[in-house]
Amino acid sequence: MKQLMLGNKAAARGLYEAGCCFVSSYPGTPSTEITEEAAKYDEIYCEWAPNEKVAMAAAFGASLAGRRSFCGMKHVGLNVAADPLFTMSYTGVNAGLVIGVADDAGMHSSQNEQDSRHHAIASKVPMLEPSDSAEALAFTKLAFEISEEFDTPVILKMCTRVSHSQSIVETNERVVPARKVYEKNAPKYVMMPAFAKKRHPIVEERTKKLAEWAETAPINRIENGGKHIGVITSSTSYQYVKEVFGDTVSILKLGMVNPLPDRLLKAFADQVDELYVVEELDPIFENHCKQLGLKVHGKDVLPMCDEFSQNIVAEAFGKKTETGPAIADEIPNRPPAMCSGCPHRGLFYTLKKNKCTVLGDIGCYTLGAAAPLNAMDMTLCMGGSVSSIHGFNKAGDGENEHKTVAVIGDSTFCHSGMTGLANIAYNQSNSTVIILDNSITGMTGHQQNPTTGYNIKGDPAGKIDLEALCRAMGFNRVVVVDPYDLAACDRVVKEELAADEPSVIISRRPCTLLKYVKHDKPLRVDPEKCVGCRSCMQIGCPSISFKDGHAHVDETLCVGCGVCEQMCKFGAFERTGKETA
Repeated sequence: MKQLMLGNKAAARGLYEAGCCFVSSYPGTPSTEITEEAAKYDEIYCEWAPNEKVAMAAAFGASLAGRRSFCGMKHVGLNVAADPLFTMSYTGVNAGLVIGVADDAGMHSSQNEQDSRHHAIASKVPMLEPSDSAEALAFTKLAFEISEEFDTPVILKMCTRVSHSQSIVETNERVVPARKVYEKNAPKYVMMPAFAKKRHPIVEERTKKLAEWAETAPINRIENGGKHIGVITSSTSYQYVKEVFGDTVSILKLGMVNPLPDRLLKAFADQVDELYVVEELDPIFENHCKQLGLKVHGKDVLPMCDEFSQNIVAEAFGKKTETGPAIADEIPNRPPAMCSGCPHRGLFYTLKKNKCTVLGDIGCYTLGAAAPLNAMDMTLCMGGSVSSIHGFNKAGDGENEHKTVAVIGDSTFCHSGMTGLANIAYNQSNSTVIILDNSITGMTGHQQNPTTGYNIKGDPAGKIDLEALCRAMGFNRVVVVDPYDLAACDRVVKEELAADEPSVIISRRPCTLLKYVKHDKPLRVDPEKCVGCRSCMQIGCPSISFKDGHAHVDETLCVGCGVCEQMCKFGAFERTGKETA
């Protein structure tokens, strides 16, 4: 059956058809939908793990037990999972194990641009890279076959455009291989130095065999066109090259991007006059070609940064493209903003009001750094806020302790904030950590996490008690506050910053976009009372604008959180009496 599918949905279909039985992932744009779609198949056990390292180790355990397994993540998540990845390369697998990673060239929803091909090369693990949804499905199935044939985990590298674009796929029935028997084999699976040393030569020999397989693999193919220009490319860059050139140039499309087929690269170079590499981010293909002694153009004509497009590729080759009317430059930019009624807004307003130094973390609350709140000084990585405030305060000789906080979301806290919090308690820095508990993993689209009490399917599950956990870690001062209550927020922040011991503030209110959240009646502004002071504009609420010298509330957006009402000294905000949709 032929269907139109997102790349991520197609990859999930590949998991289903390949007989995958176990999926453990941590949500991260643009990879999240692979696991969400896989969870729709009752035949596949799926879960959200607390972080990517846990997910990968869990998938390894499932492989060890003899079932095909998968774990998914975004590019920065692969950094977190690198620890098990590099050693899994040595142990190999029992049943097939596939690792899905989605890169985010262009940083649409990420704190850096990172080329995950480096991880494949460094860990000596094969990597496949589809260029559309059909290949996402096919390569997922192939990855399991390669995993079991060559006794290795296999990385499936997606990217934003492949993950979130739709194309036609042809589906087939599910085929579940017989469960592989687990047999005790300490020299293979116990990676203590004496055993690991003997596994390294096996990895090197495996890489040679994989490189030989890549020479004739159908997923590495030459598309003959004009002989004047030859282009080596992969993934979404292949689509851009085809859009710009059609069949007028020869193309070597690489489906396996590690290890690379040396003889095929040389043979392709020999049949064209000029050789180009079109690849997003780092010059990995280009540098490999140069090591082979090939004369090749790449980053001398194409950019190192940001994602490509057909226009960028066309301009690099001096060609014009027909893309329709351009968007006028004068259209104002619409920066991302926290939603109307976002529970984080009141807390960030309080921190700004108290002139706090705020060490931030990864999540939708990172938008607290944007104008007009401007209430964040640093964002590094998942859990980085909690670890960083400890060092910041320890090195500050007491100067920073009573004016600095760390903020971290509930899901991110479970991901990698707990160990940083343990460090604060253990090594006793006078640090105040604020857990922004909005009862969901918000940034990636409302996935459950260990603090919500529900699993990936919405069924009741184990629930972490944040207050009890923090006290068990050694914190005597743990206080919960409602971020809609500005007076309470102000009081609690001042009290905890004034204390001479570590403390945790839990800012708790569910995300306003959750379906079960009942909104209050929207507000409106009495123009007779509004003096035009613009104080209400300090919180950057999308519901509030200024018209004719007065504040104005869009009642279709307002959820009646009341933060603006508490800020107004003139009582200009009042309830409408209308029910919010």
